[in-house]
Amino acid sequence: MSDSGENTIDAAAAEPLALSQLLSRVVDDHDGDRLKLSELAARLSDRSWGGLLLIFAAINILPLPPGATTITGIPLVLLSAQMAAGRSTPWFPQRFDQRGVTKGEITKLIAKLLPWERRIERVLKPRLTALTNHRGARAIGIVCLLLSVILWLPIPLGNHAPAITMTLFATALIYRDGLLVMLGALATLASLALVSVTLGAAALAFIFAVQTLLA
Repeated sequence: MSDSGENTIDAAAAEPLALSQLLSRVVDDHDGDRLKLSELAARLSDRSWGGLLLIFAAINILPLPPGATTITGIPLVLLSAQMAAGRSTPWFPQRFDQRGVTKGEITKLIAKLLPWERRIERVLKPRLTALTNHRGARAIGIVCLLLSVILWLPIPLGNHAPAITMTLFATALIYRDGLLVMLGALATLASLALVSVTLGAAALAFIFAVQTLLA
């Protein structure tokens, strides 16, 4: 075999699979209807952190009833805290782990991921991989922990920006794209600025209301 052929195979092997492809393999290889989260993490292998982070962050991008993020934000707090601590594999409380996800839920997620992945798969690639290695993932975990706590708190308009930002970080981990980590860092600053403006406006409105009542 020629050197050019070997290089092509090596390059293809170095390219990480899209999350939808990984999830499709999980669905095809699993016999039961429900997977524990620990099983899903094991099957995603080195894409477990990014994959799970993306799944739970994407949930919080959807329109949710007021106060729902106090529930949907818990998995993000749990995952990001473990990333920040440098754990090699995710851990879940037994009840949360046992509930897991069904094949139907994964199939629906794959259907939603495919159009999005087809648009970006030619853009994202392994680069600046030092930003997505073990140390990089810990730094991402620290930032995501801050964002997930903000998301978890009942702050008006405080869930979408952090959730979108964590989706960027999750995608960066999946594709090993350090450039996307840098974009996520900018999005983090924007998220913090937006939340600060929201809290500042709420504080001013509260002070104005109190002054009006006391006048």
